[in-house]
Amino acid sequence: MFRTTSRKPPKASEPASPPAENTAAAFQGLYSYARPHSRKFALVLVCTLLAISGDLLQPFLVKIAIDDHLAKGAEFGALGLIALVYLILSLTSFLFSYLQDNLLQQAGQSVVAGIRKDLFRHILRQSVAYYDRTPSGSLITYVSSDTESLNQFFTGVLLSLVRDGMTLLFIIVLMFQLDVTMTLYCLLLLPLIAGIAIGFRAYLRRTYQLSRTQLSRLIAFTAENLSGMQLIQAFHQEKEQQTRFLERNDGYYRANLREIRTNVLFNRSFDVLGNLSVAFVTWLGGYAVLGHSIEFGVLYAFITYIRQFFQPINNITQQWNQLQSATVSVNRIWSVFSQQPVVRDPEHPVPLVPAEVQGRIDFERISFHYGEEGPDVIQDLDLHIRPGEMIGIVGTTGAGKSSLISLLCRFYDVQKGSIRIDGTDIRDIEPKTLHRLVGLVQQEPYLYSGSILDNVRLFDPSISAEAVQAACRRVGAHAMILRLKDGYETRVSERGSGLSAGERQLISFARILVFEPRILILDEATANLDSHTELMIQKALQEAAKGRTTLIIAHRLSTITGADRILVMRQGRIAEEGSHRELLELGGHYWQLHRYGRSPAAGAG
Repeated sequence: MFRTTSRKPPKASEPASPPAENTAAAFQGLYSYARPHSRKFALVLVCTLLAISGDLLQPFLVKIAIDDHLAKGAEFGALGLIALVYLILSLTSFLFSYLQDNLLQQAGQSVVAGIRKDLFRHILRQSVAYYDRTPSGSLITYVSSDTESLNQFFTGVLLSLVRDGMTLLFIIVLMFQLDVTMTLYCLLLLPLIAGIAIGFRAYLRRTYQLSRTQLSRLIAFTAENLSGMQLIQAFHQEKEQQTRFLERNDGYYRANLREIRTNVLFNRSFDVLGNLSVAFVTWLGGYAVLGHSIEFGVLYAFITYIRQFFQPINNITQQWNQLQSATVSVNRIWSVFSQQPVVRDPEHPVPLVPAEVQGRIDFERISFHYGEEGPDVIQDLDLHIRPGEMIGIVGTTGAGKSSLISLLCRFYDVQKGSIRIDGTDIRDIEPKTLHRLVGLVQQEPYLYSGSILDNVRLFDPSISAEAVQAACRRVGAHAMILRLKDGYETRVSERGSGLSAGERQLISFARILVFEPRILILDEATANLDSHTELMIQKALQEAAKGRTTLIIAHRLSTITGADRILVMRQGRIAEEGSHRELLELGGHYWQLHRYGRSPAAGAG
């Protein structure tokens, strides 16, 4: 389907957070992406084990130096050997920590890149109905912010859980080796730690999810306003939109402050607990040293380990907010993955060769409504269009004109009846083939960031520059393009800013001709053109329509006076049908539109 733009569907005013009801299934999906990198993750585990060993054996080595050598008047050689071993342990810890971080970054970045690629591809596969109910700001958040949260999960949270979890285990083992009684006293703190963590867990999750939701709403609002900036300025809505933006910005600000307060309170609780534990061990161990029940080196190692004991706990709690954020992000991303297109590809597509298609179109008693329930916007419509016939479609806003075109393009599926091209139901035609058969030009052309050459051929290198130039000559755009600084290599920005509406529309017409569809649809495509440009477009249209079935939704009646048939639609039905002369002689609704010069298609139909 070679169309210049999509008519923007109505959006929800604010994005809703994806459901978080199946976290286990979401993380199982995440594991499927991580599994191909299991060898790297295994190497990360080995490097972490060696790095922790090199780090935690250092206090034990100092304990040996104090109790077995310094306290007994050891020789310089023995202390030199201990110092050398200490240096080796330090270098071991540094080397394997470096390898661990690099391997984890490689694996984590690869996993997230794969998810981001598949997520964007999955979004592209969705039906138009999905974009009707999902704000673009939310989708931007899923692809950018949520995938970045997953990246932080692999490179921060996962590393902390593995490294700090193993550190805790090793510290406890070494503490038991030093003194069982003091270790048991220290382990009495574990229930207190667990109580604080459990108490904060539910509250932390709510604060992080609230912050993410407020951010999504802010992004959605900003994206929608940037897209409609011309309308905002034309109606002097800057102050109103600024007020609404400040409301959302304030909501995000307050949610962030709440998140920070919760995080600070959570982490500072562990800091206080850690300092109290050091004081407790110093007091208890000091009495033991004075009573000669333990050696001074043991007390030194114990104090060192108790400090290190709370450091990994603090690291894990520092990652708690990121874990909560990653959990929310995983649920949101997999809620997108769980969405299946409403318009499904056929299981057994009927093979059609585009060059052999004649272009006969049959709307066989179709009915259609948006959403699961709602009033029919197309009601029991029966229409048959001959190959090569030019059909004009007029009607007031809401008559069903654009809906009829959207059904032919299969943006939606009919609830009743069928639409056939050359006798084949379009639901049985492979989407790639259908999109090659039908070319759509809409009122607001869409140009991508890139050269004019690539915009005409839609970045398809198989289409030559000569073919692009030939198409531009046919629509009268060639001379205009040559007047630009770099001709066909002139780069345009997003949406083609810098070009007039007529120039953008000429380029979009050339785009259609390059791909040579068998069915050509113009959805109010000349509505924004001046009289001179419209005359050029009509001449190009007459040539482009030769041998093609053409449907024109008309904003100006002059556009369709030469059509073979004109359909006047009202309330989802064909109220009148005939040539321009026949409809004028009928003296009905079309005659009124023509007599009073009213715009029959001023809005979406």
